Amino acid sequence: MANQTINGKAFEYALLLEFYDRLKPLTNVSILENSPHEIAKNYFEDFEESERNIFRITASAAINFLIDIEPRLSNSINKEDILVLELASDLAGQTGDVRDVLIIRSSQKWEIGISAKNNHRAVKHSRLSQKIDFGKKWLNISCSTNYFKETQPIFDMLTELRTKDKSTKWTSIENMHDVVYVPILDAFRKELIRLDKENPNIVAENLVQYLVGNKDFYKVIKGQKKVEIQVYNLHGTLNLPFKNVKPKAKIPKLKLPTRLIEIVYQKDSKTTLLVSLNEGWQISFRIHNASSRVEPSLKFDINLVSAPHTLFTNHIFISS
Repeated sequence: MANQTINGKAFEYALLLEFYDRLKPLTNVSILENSPHEIAKNYFEDFEESERNIFRITASAAINFLIDIEPRLSNSINKEDILVLELASDLAGQTGDVRDVLIIRSSQKWEIGISAKNNHRAVKHSRLSQKIDFGKKWLNISCSTNYFKETQPIFDMLTELRTKDKSTKWTSIENMHDVVYVPILDAFRKELIRLDKENPNIVAENLVQYLVGNKDFYKVIKGQKKVEIQVYNLHGTLNLPFKNVKPKAKIPKLKLPTRLIEIVYQKDSKTTLLVSLNEGWQISFRIHNASSRVEPSLKFDINLVSAPHTLFTNHIFISS
């Protein structure tokens, strides 16, 4: 995971550098040198030159495409209309804003953001524990006391094991999947269905916004010799024209779901739930223990299995 973070931060920095170099001849542009910038810069500079070049070539390919579909990147009102590039702090992600790179024009009251990923497609890593009200945190609607009653015996057992001996391993729990994962997932499933039933039209939309992102963004995924760009235009703030300069491609708005269709276990799995929503959204929730030692909390690895057919995706192949 540490490696994933280092690569991700280095890629964010490469995007910043390439944006700056590419846009400097076209408009007034500046980089905000904050603490996330400093961290990402250090990670980037720790790589060999050949690796840094790959980061930059990949970032450059993505940026050429973004300049075509975001006319405001290269067009300013006047000299005072400065394009500011900055890296967001990790804290923003906790509030549902998944953007890593922010591009802002205060004069135009305009900004876009990029979620930068390095060979990595997960949308979120969220925890469950006796203290975490996932309903409140994710959906802005509190979980029922029933949910906490159902999960308490399992988390109590884990707390007890941890208190007795901090070095106790998860592997020491017999039938761990049946004893820990399944009852927690069952309670989670039941609660999510209840929340949706009692709050029609709200839960499905809030769930996607929490997991995918509550601000529109471009997801730029660096792969092997290619880069993938996905456009999450949920609120219609991306792909806007600048005066009479129109984007070179039209990006459709993504429809948010309004209802939960079903929640089922993935075939032959005791660790993964598939949540299907209308408008073509499907999300997988795989539960796992974050460390080898027992602790009274579990982690979800959450992935977008399918998105609406209107999700605009572009693959750019890179020869290096």
